[in-house]
Amino acid sequence: MRQLPVWLAAAWAMALTMLGFLVVPMLFVHLPTPAMAGQMAAKLFGAQTWLSVACGAMLLMTFRSNRQLVPVEYAQAATLFVVAGVLLALLVELAVAPRIVARENLAVWHRVGSAMYFAQWVCALVVLQKMIAALAAQPTSPTDQT
Repeated sequence: MRQLPVWLAAAWAMALTMLGFLVVPMLFVHLPTPAMAGQMAAKLFGAQTWLSVACGAMLLMTFRSNRQLVPVEYAQAATLFVVAGVLLALLVELAVAPRIVARENLAVWHRVGSAMYFAQWVCALVVLQKMIAALAAQPTSPTDQT
C-alpha cells in the first residue's frame, strides 16, 4: 500500500510521456491527413485529461489518508505540483482544445496547448520524483512485506 502514490504518479507521468512524445507524433506520420491525425489526437488528449484528473485526485487522497502513505513533508511538497498539473490538464481540455478544434488562430493555440501540456508533464515528473523520495525515506516494517 505504501507504493500506491508512486504507482499513481508513475502512471500519470508515463501516460503523458507516451501520448505526447510517441503516440501523437506517430499519428501525424502514419495517418493519411493531418486533419485525421488531429481529430484522433484531440480524442486521445481528452482521455489523457481525465486520466490526469483521476491520478491527481487519488494522489491527493493518499496524501490525506489516515494510514499516512506519504510522509507529511513530501505530501506538502508534492501537493502544489499535483494541483498545478491537474489544473493545467483541465485548462488545456476545456479552454485551449476547443479553440484548436475550431481552428481558431490555430498556431497560437497549438503553441499554448503544447506549452501547457509540457508544464503538466513537468509537474507529473516532479510528483513522481517526490513520491519515489518519500518511499525511499520511509522505514520498512514487517507488515509491509505481506
